Amino acid sequence: MDNLIYKSTRGQGEAVSASQAIIRGIAEDGGLFVPNYIPKIDFNAKDFSKFDYKELAYIVMSKFFTDFTEEELKNCIDKAYDDKFDTNEIVPVKKIGNDFFLELHHGPTLAFKDVALSILPHLLKTAVKKQGINKEILILTATSGDTGKAALEGFNNIDGIKIIVFYPEVGVSIVQQLQMTTHNGNNTFVVAIKGNFDDAQKAVKEIFTDEKMRSQLNEKGFMFSSANSINIGRLIPQVVYYFSAYLNLYKKGEIAEGEKINVVVPTGNFGDILAGYFAKSMGLPIDKLICASNKNKVLTDFINTGRYDRNRDFYVTNSPSMDILVSSNLERLLYFVSGENPEKVKSLMESLSTKGEYSIDEDMKNKLQDFYAGYASEEETCYVITDLYRDYKEAIDTHTAVAYSVYKKYEEDTKDATKTVILSTASPFKFPKSVMSSIDKKYDGVNEFELIKELSKIGNYPIPAGIKDIDTRPQIHNTVCDKKDIKNVVLNFLKIK
Repeated sequence: MDNLIYKSTRGQGEAVSASQAIIRGIAEDGGLFVPNYIPKIDFNAKDFSKFDYKELAYIVMSKFFTDFTEEELKNCIDKAYDDKFDTNEIVPVKKIGNDFFLELHHGPTLAFKDVALSILPHLLKTAVKKQGINKEILILTATSGDTGKAALEGFNNIDGIKIIVFYPEVGVSIVQQLQMTTHNGNNTFVVAIKGNFDDAQKAVKEIFTDEKMRSQLNEKGFMFSSANSINIGRLIPQVVYYFSAYLNLYKKGEIAEGEKINVVVPTGNFGDILAGYFAKSMGLPIDKLICASNKNKVLTDFINTGRYDRNRDFYVTNSPSMDILVSSNLERLLYFVSGENPEKVKSLMESLSTKGEYSIDEDMKNKLQDFYAGYASEEETCYVITDLYRDYKEAIDTHTAVAYSVYKKYEEDTKDATKTVILSTASPFKFPKSVMSSIDKKYDGVNEFELIKELSKIGNYPIPAGIKDIDTRPQIHNTVCDKKDIKNVVLNFLKIK
């Protein structure tokens, strides 16, 4: 097996192994780690259909994490995909009417982030051991809602690792907020930021590239890493479920051997759909990658015009995990569509930093043909929740609804009859207010925790253990800070003067 190495999208710094890239999280020059090539898989649906999720995960991840031994990687996979998921399939596909929904919300925090964040802590701990590092790892994570709790859950009480999660004070759902603020772990800390997700993400990135602070922490025996999708250890595990979805349709007789499918991804930070791009590049028969945005449609505009512009109004919507104007993982796609040209990527990122916008050339734009982009308003999001419940008595969350709405527009625009998988990235129980008021206006004004119980009744769904009685749990984290004070918050948490 050829050893993959990882290098920065911006071209500076040394090439590193998979384990080193996982530990560092972000490259020294502020770029993101990318493999020196995307490995191929000799994919045959008939042969691959005999594998369960763990076996499939090993096949895919072993192509990228080439410095992990078979025993090390399988051990990480076994610990990740166990009974913390409420289904043996891990990521089942549900057919509703004629449409297929890849359910990524069967983990402990009811969101797709669980799939990757269940394994990242084990990959990181194994990587630290491989590299002979004796420092304590500090995980800094900015979240728009779901990553925070999934990271807290994944890294909870793991020796040698501390984690601080920053989330926007306004913009997450009450369930998302309580999942974080009631979390109890001896190595965890949660902080609300006076600002939006982009403010939190920018502040965290600045800490990662602050040499003075890095040196200060190093002297005290700490080093940084990240649980966001900027970490390659978060991104690669997400590639697996695209293969799983395809095989699910094949085993059920919905598609033939080699038949292409489309995928629709509700997209904020671009990591989830980038994993689909990786799966397609590896040889999975995917045709269109349909990028679905909400009212913060910076990605829709970029894919359709080639111009990325964050100089626009920021909207707090009913799909808060997608309320993002700076999509970090897009940098990795820019690297590949630029012909792996780090100087071009560096220039684009500098333009984004200084001017808030950049434009790609025609050659790069032509390489975006794998993608289709659209967006859904809050009203359209509510409409499709209403329609799906009325027609099939099935409830979907607002992020899944954004994807479903954009898919219906895609069907109408293109008349494409290709079988399509819609990524269902969160449980409706995470956003009961938006879901239930869409189903029936009589639920307007009803307490969210009463709505959780009502959703369970009308859909005949059991209330997931992760949020059962969440409103009665003690509030453990109540720190709120301005974005300019994040560094001081970190130092205080670590008791560093």
